[in-house]
Amino acid sequence: MATTGKIGVTTENIFPVIKKFLYSDHEIFLRELVANAVDATQKMKALAASGEFNGELGDLAVRIELDEAAKTLKIIDNGIGMTEEEVDKYINQIAFSSAGEFLEKYKDQLSSIIGHFGLGFYSAFMVAEKVTIETLSWKEGAKAVKWSCDGSPEYDMEECDKADRGTVITLYIAEDEKEFAEKNRISGLLSKYCKFMPVPVIFGKEQEWKDGKYVGTDKDNVINKVEPLWTRKPADLKDEDYNEFYRALYPMAEEPLFHIHLNVDYPFNLTGILYFPKIKNNVEIQRNKIQLYCNQMFVTDSVENIVPEFLTLLHGVIDSPDIPLNVSRSYLQSDANVKKISTYITKKVADRLDEIFRNERQQLEEKWDNLKLFIEFGMLTDEKFCDRAMKFSLFKNTDGKYFSFEDYKKAIEGEQTDKDNKVVFLYATDVDSQYSFIEAAKAKGYDVLLMDCHLDSHFVQLLENKIENSRFARVDSDTVDNIIIKEDKSKPELSDEQREEISTLFKSALPTDAEFSIQPENLGEHAAPIIITQSEFMRRYREMSALGGGMNFYGEMPQMYNVVVNMENPLVTKIISDKEAQGSQDLLKQITDLALLANGMLKGKDLSDFIARSAKVVEDAYL
Repeated sequence: MATTGKIGVTTENIFPVIKKFLYSDHEIFLRELVANAVDATQKMKALAASGEFNGELGDLAVRIELDEAAKTLKIIDNGIGMTEEEVDKYINQIAFSSAGEFLEKYKDQLSSIIGHFGLGFYSAFMVAEKVTIETLSWKEGAKAVKWSCDGSPEYDMEECDKADRGTVITLYIAEDEKEFAEKNRISGLLSKYCKFMPVPVIFGKEQEWKDGKYVGTDKDNVINKVEPLWTRKPADLKDEDYNEFYRALYPMAEEPLFHIHLNVDYPFNLTGILYFPKIKNNVEIQRNKIQLYCNQMFVTDSVENIVPEFLTLLHGVIDSPDIPLNVSRSYLQSDANVKKISTYITKKVADRLDEIFRNERQQLEEKWDNLKLFIEFGMLTDEKFCDRAMKFSLFKNTDGKYFSFEDYKKAIEGEQTDKDNKVVFLYATDVDSQYSFIEAAKAKGYDVLLMDCHLDSHFVQLLENKIENSRFARVDSDTVDNIIIKEDKSKPELSDEQREEISTLFKSALPTDAEFSIQPENLGEHAAPIIITQSEFMRRYREMSALGGGMNFYGEMPQMYNVVVNMENPLVTKIISDKEAQGSQDLLKQITDLALLANGMLKGKDLSDFIARSAKVVEDAYL
């Protein structure tokens, strides 16, 4: 007997609420409907396994059928089905306190909220103008039921002649949502949301290339793998299995560096596989590559509230039924389970890196250049990870050798400890442009690190706080003798008036778009006449300001350089003693331009003039 009724909701009309709430996420309707079909199928398996059901299970696949001409989409399962009473209970009764309150409370929530509020089925009305359910329960003596609704609170329910156990949901796609009646669109959504569901999901037939075109075959097109790699035991897997899975997830990506297999069942459930990708020197573009699943159903690739920020640089899969996806993001951040999961993942990543450091040191060194950005980002943003990483992180020097932090400090502290008992870590950011400074340091018996990651200005600041009695200085921040002062040095004996004259003289040959501080020094007659440096403090904080970090003040300051004038160099002596002569003026300009050129600071007309002047010097000398 047919019946007509109203869906039991306390809002005037549930459907505008659904459409408004998930306006930008209409596509997830298919995920929700397929998930319901998979759940019904899994329940059927469980009934058979427990002996409650003794009949034939038959084909337990979930089938998706699309009629593009009629604009209908069917989701078909052979699961437990529903009786008339169950349809009334699960479909016709929905309770809300108020639509306004609901929308406000969950406005920031992830798209999976629907299913968690019993709205999974009703997501169909985001894209359909009419929906029907034909269902037959597994229970003996049950009668088949057909339910239909056109998007209003009213529904019709009657007996039907469905002969097979299970449920068929038919969506009559609305005109303004006709994209969901296109084969390619549905295929893409199934691939996105359902490719790892635990029950076969079938969409049409496989196709093969024949006679210059694709033609259908008799073989079902199964779009998913029911046992993805993360559900299997690590002991049963080889490295190639993990690499093959990575290629399936990220077909355009380079081979990963390492992988971590996650598997925990207490105090929460979590499985997954995380990969260390080859990270380029750009943090932003690498994010949102971890896919979050709930019981093998894709949920999102925005996991920033579930894992620490630096772990969003990893690739891979996390699957957990214990992450509360039905709440706001602010709640997610404070949820105890989420915090435990985040801590666990961080620990597993640190454990894996430590294991490689201890057991596969050479492999770690070979891949360090690709790992370095990830490690530094993690140490800068996560205190617990930082403490662990201090043990397995590596330094690389300008000769290409690798050291642990502890070993490197021991190696240099004999030669590179200054008069204040600080171990000075010299570093370069560009071997070519800082070559002369590096060689000057090596000539003193010092070692120079290569720190060419764009996070290094922040990183060296961190290391100075973590490594006791240490100081980091870029090799071109001053003359090497001034960077590592072993003892008090003799200064040129100059009066204030003489210092002012020298300052005025040398500034006259320097550009006006930066500030230069003239520093007379005794460096020896064979050292360069002029050396231009930028203080470690000012340069580092300007770089940190450019990367962010609350130091905008330094970024707004003009460029400031130190100009070390070697008072023991014969050319400098000549310029000062006969400063009014034209030849001295030309010589002054030449040596200052050489110093600017060495720092990459000579450009445009000044560079052109320098080249012309140098050519004339050569001509006068040899012709």
